[in-house]
Amino acid sequence: MKTNGDCVACHRFLRFNVVGFAGIFVQLAVLAALTGAFGMHYLAATALAVEAAVLHNFLWHERWTWRDRTRGAAARETLARLLRFNLSTGLISILANLFLMRLLAGWLGLPYLPANMLAIALCTLANFAASEWFAFAPARVSAPISETAGPPARRSQPLP
Repeated sequence: MKTNGDCVACHRFLRFNVVGFAGIFVQLAVLAALTGAFGMHYLAATALAVEAAVLHNFLWHERWTWRDRTRGAAARETLARLLRFNLSTGLISILANLFLMRLLAGWLGLPYLPANMLAIALCTLANFAASEWFAFAPARVSAPISETAGPPARRSQPLP
């Protein structure tokens, strides 16, 4: 039987994938434009295309996927989340995409757009985990110090 927490995680994963699916189009469009229209090497274009998708996805995750954790946040908190998101999912995406593109398009000779789609799919679970437990992790709340607590109890025996 699923608990409410499982349902929340399932819905969040579904939203994560909807946003990611839209991000795929951003990434592929930037990749196609940079390689086709501007003649950029596919690896350099891949890095820039991934970053464009990461920024796109962050904006949507901020406003939809994790809005329960981000609503009403100060600009400083949002920038800190963007940094964590870029350092986690951005780094995972860029490094894995570059490696997989080199493998799939470079060594195996697959066309770069299908190779990139496969690379994106392979990064999905790692990126969700990094987002859920690092970039958009719930704020940690310290336990309040009780005002009624007295000083620490004295030891009956001196320390050796």
